[in-house]
Amino acid sequence: MTRLLHHLRPVLVGFVALAAALVVLPAVSVPPAAAASTYLCTGYAACKDAGYSHHGYRTEGKKMWWQMYSGHNCTNYVAYRMVQAGMSTTRPWVGGGNAEYWGEHLAGRTDQTPMVGAVAWWKANVPGAGSAGHVAYVERVISATEIVISEDSWGGDFHWRRMTKGTGWPSGFIHLADKAVETTTPVDTEGAARVGERLTARTGTWKPAASVAVQWLRDGKAIAGATSRTFTPTPAVLGHRLSVRVTAKKRGYKTGVVRSGSTMKVRRGILANPSAPDLAGTPRVGETLAAVRGSFSPRPDATTVQWYADGKPLADATTGRLELRPGLVGRTVTAKVRAVREGYRPLVVAADPTTVQRGRIGTDGTFAVTGTTRVGERLRVERGATTPRDADVTYTWVRDGRPIDGGKGASYAVRAADAGATLAVRARITRPGYEPRTLTLPAPARITTRPGVDVDPVGGPRRAVVAVRVAAPGVPRPGGRVTVRIGTHEESARLVAGRARLVLTGLGAGRKRVRVLYSGTPVVEARRVVDAVRVTR
Repeated sequence: MTRLLHHLRPVLVGFVALAAALVVLPAVSVPPAAAASTYLCTGYAACKDAGYSHHGYRTEGKKMWWQMYSGHNCTNYVAYRMVQAGMSTTRPWVGGGNAEYWGEHLAGRTDQTPMVGAVAWWKANVPGAGSAGHVAYVERVISATEIVISEDSWGGDFHWRRMTKGTGWPSGFIHLADKAVETTTPVDTEGAARVGERLTARTGTWKPAASVAVQWLRDGKAIAGATSRTFTPTPAVLGHRLSVRVTAKKRGYKTGVVRSGSTMKVRRGILANPSAPDLAGTPRVGETLAAVRGSFSPRPDATTVQWYADGKPLADATTGRLELRPGLVGRTVTAKVRAVREGYRPLVVAADPTTVQRGRIGTDGTFAVTGTTRVGERLRVERGATTPRDADVTYTWVRDGRPIDGGKGASYAVRAADAGATLAVRARITRPGYEPRTLTLPAPARITTRPGVDVDPVGGPRRAVVAVRVAAPGVPRPGGRVTVRIGTHEESARLVAGRARLVLTGLGAGRKRVRVLYSGTPVVEARRVVDAVRVTR
């Protein structure tokens, strides 16, 4: 059949060419000649199974697109793909529809640059095409000299091919509905349009993935040098509207360009205060508080200080230091720092207020709980230094945050009830005229318990039965795993209610050493026990 079509092809082409001179007839194409290419798949079903789509042509190819013959036909297939890409169902030229005519009728849209979505076009009687030419759809552009196409052929079948430039390379590429890089999420700006505050460009998500370039715009015009994803407005753009233009590029695709909406007009800047003002010193009568002015961004031209008591300004208190007089006892004191910079709004920031009082107790941070965190051991408090030195310290021991009955004093004997718990001690530090202070000092670790392991091995003919019982203070039914080894023989079992029974067989006769390993749990510690058993013949 293929050979017959080959002999009939010149007749068909001649007939179509003659008819095209009178009316616009459906067009046909012939299978391409051998080219420098690799077939990736053949046939609708096979291509689909291999992951190469026919884009619905298996069904839609029964129709005539752009007045091309339906069925297996390169021109009908490509016309279908162009309509599918959004073009009109009317052929975009008047005249013959054979593949050879496409590049001639659309010469203004034909060049040597392959693009995804372009039409690969072969002239008639050139390597890669027959006497009626050939057209295919560019699916992928690997490089300027390597592409992947999908195609159908008159008297042939549907294919996907990978082609390398050389013999059989298309005569040109017709750009009718080239695919462009497109956004799947919006391009936008994020942040406040204000002098000194950074804006961020949301460059969107592009399909397919592409490299993007950013350009910031002022009232629609490019801002020189503003090509990074962030932009900090300067006084030069005060009162103007900003937007961002994102350009996305990928080999083989039309460049995508999207501009965001405009911001509000850029407003005056606000001085930032990365480090707030603070009060240094002891808020106690007879001491002096100092106003730490903090930091501002950008750097202000000047800063001034005003002290307040209970929200009212103090007369003549405009320096960086304030002596605490007896009349301030019990009053709330703070300092406000005012920063000014040309082109920015003045910023007034207050330090956290403090109440003038009789004093605060200080510690050197060396208070700690020491000792072994195990049932039956004793924990102790290491007292650190206090200011003043003669402050009184009392202790309350707590289990998982709750006070323990009788848990007073600087030491504590760990009880069975503490197994698995977290212990701590609350150290309350007091002195007349000072605010009481409480420190919570945790024990070094969770409380564990040391178990007793009772092993009862019983020997028999070439076997031993080992009964293991584990008892742990504070844990009524210990869990975990027990491993018994006799010589090279080993068995393991999990404790059930603190017990396990293990049978070891295949033992030689005689007195044998029994080694028992209890692996423990997060609360019950591991133990090793050695015993002996006599095995009979």
